[in-house]
Amino acid sequence: MNSAAIKSVCRPLALAALFCLLFAPALTVCAAVHPDLVVFLTDDQGQLDSTPYGGQGIRTPNMQRLADAGMTFTRAYVASPSCAPSRAALLTGLMPARNGAEANHSKPRAELKKWPAHFQELGYEVVAFGKVSHYKHTADYGFDHFSDDGFHQHQSITNAVAWLKARKREGAKPLCLMIGSNWPHVPWPEETSTYDPAKLPLPAGSIDTPATRAWRAKYAAAVTRADADLGLVMAAVRECLPKETITLFTADHGAQWPFGKWNLYESGVAVPLIVSWPGVVKPGARTAAMVQWIDFLPTLLEAAGGKAPADIDGRSFLPVLRGQSAVHRERIFTTHANDNRFNVYPARAVRDDRWKYIRNLHPEFAFTTHIDLVAGRLGQRAFFSTWEAAAQADPQAAAILKRYHARAAEELYDLTADPAEQRNLAADPQHAAKLAALRAALDAWIKSQGDTQKVFAEPRLLSDPSSYGPKAEIGDQQKQAPKKKSVK
Repeated sequence: MNSAAIKSVCRPLALAALFCLLFAPALTVCAAVHPDLVVFLTDDQGQLDSTPYGGQGIRTPNMQRLADAGMTFTRAYVASPSCAPSRAALLTGLMPARNGAEANHSKPRAELKKWPAHFQELGYEVVAFGKVSHYKHTADYGFDHFSDDGFHQHQSITNAVAWLKARKREGAKPLCLMIGSNWPHVPWPEETSTYDPAKLPLPAGSIDTPATRAWRAKYAAAVTRADADLGLVMAAVRECLPKETITLFTADHGAQWPFGKWNLYESGVAVPLIVSWPGVVKPGARTAAMVQWIDFLPTLLEAAGGKAPADIDGRSFLPVLRGQSAVHRERIFTTHANDNRFNVYPARAVRDDRWKYIRNLHPEFAFTTHIDLVAGRLGQRAFFSTWEAAAQADPQAAAILKRYHARAAEELYDLTADPAEQRNLAADPQHAAKLAALRAALDAWIKSQGDTQKVFAEPRLLSDPSSYGPKAEIGDQQKQAPKKKSVK
């Protein structure tokens, strides 16, 4: 190489080195201009159901190791507590009414720019394994490579690890790798010998029966399997990717448990979020900054050296990761529509630093889920039927069962005093001003989103108990209730 060529190569490197020296106080690291990105998703895992969040008796050592190495977010939220809307919001940076995926099993509009395209423009190879979007929808997103391992299959984790180890590293593009574990989605493991049902705490709002505890142990075993999947991926990342790799772990919504998944309560929309970024994120850090899944796209884009789009709902929380800010959002908005003819129960919610307001758009509808309607392997009628039996003799159980199916038009909770949302204060005159303020905030947000508050499927009505009570039990594949009524 002649001297002129040497100078042309060395001059930019020297300038880059000088830049790092001059601006080192403002920049934590200079080396990883385009850091590799690994996003690991679990399926149906409540925020509290991991060791970094208290665990509720559930062991997740790998999640704890990641928390020890990175930052744990104590107030992280999805856009919607069901799979397809939640993941579509992640992959577009847009809330459900704006991206078109409101009902479960629906897709975002085809013309929208999606996650892979943003990172491909920065020179990234963008790859997906497992349940990243809603199953086969992954093919529509434009990933450079994706693995469709089928419905409720778990080999995607080992396939992802094998792919990462076989990937040619020399000269490779920076990598954005997204991996979705199917755990702890149902069906849950039958083997639960490592958990004693009698010792597991039950979530607030549960009816304590032997069957309930047996199924809680199955869920705990499923979460531990999700943790094992994360451990396999973390080991492969350490072996195959640079030290400066960003690793983000989260879950798509709460557990398939009464008042969890499909609900706008904290147990449905608050999720674990842990981010590791050696050299940038302080190990063992915790933050109460409120963030949402729609924020992941702009945050990781900025971390990758790009610019967050101005026309999406998400906002970068990179300053929180860098330790430059302790706050992000003032309010969190969430939304739910339905899952086929299950839980046809449209609702909207807003929370601020302390208070949560939920608006149930059709309180005349009966709230139902796979838990109370499905008898097969994907449902939990094996324990929910014991709730119905207990309600016949126990007034407290009867009150829980009534609340499961029937909700007030408005709900207001003081999350500081009542984090499990057991006391609805909407009718309390003492909190009328807070109710009015959050009601107005939600109205403004609904209008800004162009949210039509559409009912996407035939509901079950409280006036027709045969459509949602014990006699309404249906099989795994049967989606229609035995009796329909029109909605005015």
